[in-house]
Amino acid sequence: MTLTNRRIAILISPRGTEDPEFAKPKAAVEAAGATVTVISLKKADAKTVNNDLDPGSTYAVDKAIDEVSASDFDGLVVPGGCVGADTLRSDARVVAFVRDFFAEAKPVGVICHGPWVLVEAGVVKGRTLTAYPTLKTDIENAGGTFVDREVVTDQGLVTSRNPDDLPAFCATIVEEFAEGRHPAQARRA
Repeated sequence: MTLTNRRIAILISPRGTEDPEFAKPKAAVEAAGATVTVISLKKADAKTVNNDLDPGSTYAVDKAIDEVSASDFDGLVVPGGCVGADTLRSDARVVAFVRDFFAEAKPVGVICHGPWVLVEAGVVKGRTLTAYPTLKTDIENAGGTFVDREVVTDQGLVTSRNPDDLPAFCATIVEEFAEGRHPAQARRA
């Protein structure tokens, strides 16, 4: 499956994004031929974590959130990490950016605590998704259906629970990004 000529955005928090949930999806879509743009709150290096507490790596940010719009991309990845996801969902610009991917019916991959951003964006209602188990109540309170599975696909939205699910998550986001827009997703946003 090829993603040649596909432009994929991946969010990263200035600190607290779970390293494998950022690095592995990024590598998977790049290996499939996509051009990946790393986006954060500001254009400065971002520091990841492992298991939410241990230092991870440092990554260069390509664009600040103010420099991009969903129309610039064909798909989006939202990694997890408690602090990272909480920081991202606290920023109105990020929330609007994510919401716009749904309005434009573009595929979105979200893992672990990343669905907090979806809850904040108001795009969970009527959708079936998975996440880190502690997000079950948040997802259900936002009108979504939580299931405990390795990977869940719902009209272009791909979700997984944690780093153990990364092989299935990465394969599925590549498939969904290759498929492109999902018109039913826009009608439900």
